Amino acid sequence: MRFGRIDVTEAQFSIIAIHLVSAVLGPEIWLTKMPYLECETRCLPFYMASGVDFSLALRYSKSILNEGCGKNGSSVAGTSVLSPSIPLTLVVLPALMIAQKSPENIFTEHASVFILAFGMVAAKITNKLVIAHMTKAEMEYLDWSLLGPALLFLNQYFNCIVPEIWLLWFTLAWGTQDLLRYCAQVCLEICQHLRIDLFRIPYGPKVLNTSSVGSQSNVGADKNGGTSHRKSKSKAH
Repeated sequence: MRFGRIDVTEAQFSIIAIHLVSAVLGPEIWLTKMPYLECETRCLPFYMASGVDFSLALRYSKSILNEGCGKNGSSVAGTSVLSPSIPLTLVVLPALMIAQKSPENIFTEHASVFILAFGMVAAKITNKLVIAHMTKAEMEYLDWSLLGPALLFLNQYFNCIVPEIWLLWFTLAWGTQDLLRYCAQVCLEICQHLRIDLFRIPYGPKVLNTSSVGSQSNVGADKNGGTSHRKSKSKAH
């Protein structure tokens, strides 16, 4: 949970820029030869990303070895600094294995559904990682969002008893509802603790009430009159 000047947000904007270039100039733009470099244009983002990843890996390796926020260099929850990588590995590794060993080639034939399905699972795990960091709590390795990838993996192990596309759609639906339910639960718990309403402004705009202003001015005048009267009496004495 440490971010630098070039990190996740910049990577997302770079991916958006690459897709915009492909949309405007066409995907074939990445196959053109670059002058003086003798390589295709698509290699340039790869080399730039590799350089940034290498520099970030050096920085993170230093943090992992020496700079844990907890006791004895551990995480804020007192666990190993490598422990957050385990839930993320349980998402990425099955996705790669399922895509490679699929007899129906679900990644190439249904790329959008595949990416959305595992994206929902990764989003749930990432949100749990952020909550665990903010609350300084240990993060559980297993989660109900991993049910879909587990079914896809077991289905391939038993020679695809169920059509993979059915389980892929189930993974997308299950992951979506699980992510929405978790986000709603977190928001409601925060609102309950802070005693605030979600997406609501608790107090309306203040309206100037002339009658109340007039009554307050009369009260102030009475007070000032009483004060001056007491002062005159004290002088007389």
